Amino acid sequence: MKFGAIGPIAIHLPEKIEDNDTLGAQYPKWDMSLIFAKTGIRQRHIAAPDECASDLGVAAAEKLFAEHNIDRSTIDFLLFCTQTPDYVLPTTACLMQERLGLPTSIGALDFNLGCSGFVYGLSLADGLIRGGIARRVLLVTAETYSKYIDPTDRSLRTIFGDGAAATLVEASEAPSLESFVFGTDGRGANTLLVTEGGARPRSDALQPRKRKRWPSSLYMDGPELVKFSLEVVPPLVERVLAGARWTHDQVDMYLMHQATLFMIEHLRERLSLDREHTPEALEQYGNTVSSTIPILIRDLRQSGRLKPGKQTMLIGFGVGLSWAGCAWTETWSARQVQMSEDGPVEQDVGVKSNEVGGDAKQAPGKECLEAA
Repeated sequence: MKFGAIGPIAIHLPEKIEDNDTLGAQYPKWDMSLIFAKTGIRQRHIAAPDECASDLGVAAAEKLFAEHNIDRSTIDFLLFCTQTPDYVLPTTACLMQERLGLPTSIGALDFNLGCSGFVYGLSLADGLIRGGIARRVLLVTAETYSKYIDPTDRSLRTIFGDGAAATLVEASEAPSLESFVFGTDGRGANTLLVTEGGARPRSDALQPRKRKRWPSSLYMDGPELVKFSLEVVPPLVERVLAGARWTHDQVDMYLMHQATLFMIEHLRERLSLDREHTPEALEQYGNTVSSTIPILIRDLRQSGRLKPGKQTMLIGFGVGLSWAGCAWTETWSARQVQMSEDGPVEQDVGVKSNEVGGDAKQAPGKECLEAA
């Protein structure tokens, strides 16, 4: 049996940047210093009016192919996670298959999940590989939440940014993704929602849980989402640890959905974790929904903090209500891909797994992180 492993990741962000200074000049009554202190966000990228999730996703995938010398003909399946599809139908992943020049023999599908979407996508890709259906899965996450937000909406415009991440999930001889845990509670659907654009008539549509203060199509009940996250994430962490047979000391980092700094700090307090074990990637990107975790992984790899052998937990939670987590041991290093008659052959040109924390199969533990 082969197992899914997280390979290279590429991201793409829209050209337009809205920073806090710009918003403060446009809306002088907005206290941008206080907003930054709560959100941890200094700027966010905003899609152009004619720029959709597929455009961002295609650009991220093209970067992935170019930066890592990936032959697109070796892709067996395309998974596209978005809540801002180009159309109600057809499936956006089908459009992306044609634009990317991927083989017509591949499978391609969209799945509508937000903040938990990356972990869900990894589980789907891992299952396809374990089942022998695919060897290389292209997992793309892309959102343009800005299209749902009114410019005067202080609560949402200062938080959400647009962006995309393309992740290659490859077949590996040893498992590195394990102990997937999921949760769903549709009772909380009215805390974060867009009720327009679907088939259900507006007169019969789900209503926001509390009074809608802003004219945005997107509604968010921030306090309720914080309460929800503090309730579900701690038991999620314990279930993932139990499934992986890890202890808390064996987890080098908890890579959480980057909602806001306020949310992350409350989770740190509830989980008794410090900042070193819960890294952030918010300030330059904002909350990019399903792309926050892959963007965080990409940044940690580039900074050298995430190397082969590091044991982490991936944690997503939010709209749905939906949550998901898994245990992940980093195995990827910079690779050069060469094509042979039998398919892609990879040669490591970066750090070997046994150069960090000893044998990659042995839990590096907290002392490995402190020494790094």
